[in-house]
Amino acid sequence: MRIYTFLLALLLACPIAASAQSTETAAPRISFQRGIGVTAPDSAFSLNLRFRMQSRAVYNSISKDDLGVSEYELRVRRLRLRLEGFMYSPKLTYLVQLSFSRGDMDWSMRDQSNINTSPNVLRDAAIYYRPNDNWQFTFGQTKLPGNRQRVISSGDQQFVDRSIVNVVFNIDRDFGLQAVYSNSVGNFNYLLKGALTSGEGRNVFTTDKGLSYTGRVELLPFGKFTNGGDYFEGDLEREQTVKVSLAGGMNHNENARRTGGQTGRDLYEARDMQTYIFDGLLKYRGMALYAEYMARDADNPFTQNSTGDTRYILTGHGQNYQLSYLFRNNIEVAGRYSRITPDREIRNVENMEEAYMAGLTKYLRRHRLKLQGNIAYHSLNAFSPVNNDYHWTGAFQIELGI
Repeated sequence: MRIYTFLLALLLACPIAASAQSTETAAPRISFQRGIGVTAPDSAFSLNLRFRMQSRAVYNSISKDDLGVSEYELRVRRLRLRLEGFMYSPKLTYLVQLSFSRGDMDWSMRDQSNINTSPNVLRDAAIYYRPNDNWQFTFGQTKLPGNRQRVISSGDQQFVDRSIVNVVFNIDRDFGLQAVYSNSVGNFNYLLKGALTSGEGRNVFTTDKGLSYTGRVELLPFGKFTNGGDYFEGDLEREQTVKVSLAGGMNHNENARRTGGQTGRDLYEARDMQTYIFDGLLKYRGMALYAEYMARDADNPFTQNSTGDTRYILTGHGQNYQLSYLFRNNIEVAGRYSRITPDREIRNVENMEEAYMAGLTKYLRRHRLKLQGNIAYHSLNAFSPVNNDYHWTGAFQIELGI
């Protein structure tokens, strides 16, 4: 009887031991769909690792008539490491992105003694919670829901860099809480985006009582773009039906301490500023058309310190237009026109700026591996006949990443 009892107990224990052993020795799941992905055997967490780099050579002429070399730019423009995945549940995800090239760490802004005095390695550190298909909540540091071109990754651009309009008026990254609500009525899709953030920008030492408030609405009247095509440049999906996205938004930065709100140098006095954003995108059978309008205002854009030095907010508006076509051999031709017009109150210190650009891109592995060449004509048109600057630029860039 004792022998039978022992054998029965051993038989019942075998599946439990085997299960425990299989859990302990089970290998993690590895995937290579987007970078290198690892999922724990018990699906408790996942980690996806990606990197990318942009190696760039740029030539600048002396003037519009003198094509002699003013300067060369030979450098690694961006080197990024990106880690993302889920923790505990697929509804709870995270994103960490680090930058390692000198031109990607705000080295030119070392006078920001009140906000940040060190290189900015950290770009994104955010936690996302998606309770259902309609809502997503974000807490941490990441891009604000600003103009489309800024939100689109620098690795998914069809030119070697974003427009001059984006450089001046974008609202970049910030730390705080964001929410997105998306839904559809038939084939009509819409997204509502909002953010409540510090207003000081990324990776800062101190903040103040002023906050930043951002809202944005996106309308997709003909349905969603294929594979999220409204957030990468160029019609790489060759949309078989017309796809359109129309968007508008606003940012109010209270007690802003930097010339661009979340970006730029220290102001000598805090200011409230407003940034207005409107953009539209159309894609169809390899053709992509993008238009963007941005504006910024402040009650008094000039600030002054005790020794009489002046810093100011560039108030005014900008326009950017891009048109491209992707051939069947994955060669894309593109053109861009951008213009910045400062408000009257700062025209004594700021010129109207224009840029004309033509681009040629060969996509070898979509945006992950591509060769890009750009030719641009750039002008600063002074409102008074001084300090006019006209020159040509040529650029070649290789984008490589996983």
